[in-house]
Amino acid sequence: MSNWRTIPVTLLCFASVPAFAKGAPLPFEPARYSQSVTECDRLAGHNEDPNKVATGVSEAKVDLPAAIAACRVDLAKDPGNPRLQYQLGRALSYAGQIDEALPNLENASRLSYPQAQFVLGYLFLDGRLKAPVDRCRALELFRQSAAQQRMAAQIGLAAWHLDGHFRKCANRPTRVELLGHLSAARAQKPKFYPELLIEDLERQLGARKRSD
Repeated sequence: MSNWRTIPVTLLCFASVPAFAKGAPLPFEPARYSQSVTECDRLAGHNEDPNKVATGVSEAKVDLPAAIAACRVDLAKDPGNPRLQYQLGRALSYAGQIDEALPNLENASRLSYPQAQFVLGYLFLDGRLKAPVDRCRALELFRQSAAQQRMAAQIGLAAWHLDGHFRKCANRPTRVELLGHLSAARAQKPKFYPELLIEDLERQLGARKRSD
């Protein structure tokens, strides 16, 4: 990925991001849930989560015992809030408690929380943090997250497709689908390095036009 070029604009004009498929989770609506900042948000929120309500912290700076304790308390007060479910799952997974983390991430994902959909897919992609490997489930989770404009999922779908992660899945992404997600990611005005990655992925997908 050292040769950075953009794909022709005419090609991107035909790329489209798929609408929510029948039976897929509905788009996440933040207004349905409390937006009050909790201790769980302060200690376990992800700094790149588009729906965070506090500043968020990087993985290296999460105080795991404090974050887990706070999220359990706050989630008990507001058990249906997918943001808190995701954040508890995040802290638990970092602490190596994947068996308890996964149900929280699954619950948040079922409630259409985009960050949870992306993270759960990321765990399933290669069995990270001792999660089970399920690349086809990861593919669908990434699709759900990408459809909700989570840039990491939009870019990751193309990157992991090109790396062959989804080759055994029946419903593999098409080139048009992937270009649509990359175009949507570019529209979010990414920072320098994500933009370079988008350009390279577009170039690779363009080069593969004849073989797909």
